Amino acid sequence: MAGTPTLAVVLDGLSTAGLTTGCRHGVPWYVAHLGGHLVAALADLDRPLSEGLAGALERVAATHPECDLGDPGTPSATVAILRHRHGVLDYLVLADSPIVLDGPEGHTVITDNRVDEILPDLRAEVERHETHTQGHREALQRLVLAQRQVRNTTEGYWVASSSPEAAQHAVTGTTAMEGVHSAAVMSDGVSRLVTEYGMATWSEVFATLQVGGPRELIEAVRKVEATDPTGIRWPRYKSGDDAAVAYCRW
Repeated sequence: MAGTPTLAVVLDGLSTAGLTTGCRHGVPWYVAHLGGHLVAALADLDRPLSEGLAGALERVAATHPECDLGDPGTPSATVAILRHRHGVLDYLVLADSPIVLDGPEGHTVITDNRVDEILPDLRAEVERHETHTQGHREALQRLVLAQRQVRNTTEGYWVASSSPEAAQHAVTGTTAMEGVHSAAVMSDGVSRLVTEYGMATWSEVFATLQVGGPRELIEAVRKVEATDPTGIRWPRYKSGDDAAVAYCRW
């Protein structure tokens, strides 16, 4: 996660499920470098977000040409960007890290869930197993291997990876700041409190953010997950996924 007075960026590295990536640096390295290049690229407020993302992807790829960037498992990440510019909000979402706008008529959720529409049989196989079991690990690896084959293709879904082309497939837009009280840019490890667990509404999420900030919201997610550590009530990939949230007010 990165931020400036006008910009909020949340990146969520994709799990490798213990599989090889063709890159000696790893996902955390990739996410850190992509975040830095994104903040630099979008310092120009008039630069379109997709153009800035494409440039950042190209620059990160150029920093490790010795790695196999054509490997289907090359380090990847979801992207969520919100920018305040000249009285408007620009947004970009690539994969399932959402942006939620809090306005007088309710909440607007901006997300990209194309990954949820593919390989339903393999996803169901993962969900049949409790987490932390051999069966779960093996089913998850089969799913990730299959996802890699359709990642960043027209038949599958798009994430930030080694090719700048992915930026052109992001969900983007601009909305007037007038009437938007606040916004939250988050990883799906936070949004699942509402979307998957059903243990909070967006109104409750923003109330928590206003009173206790991101830390209290993430603690609320962890408390819910602790009641179902092996994924019986809420079948999932991990007992607790990476959680990050940027709370934006102006």
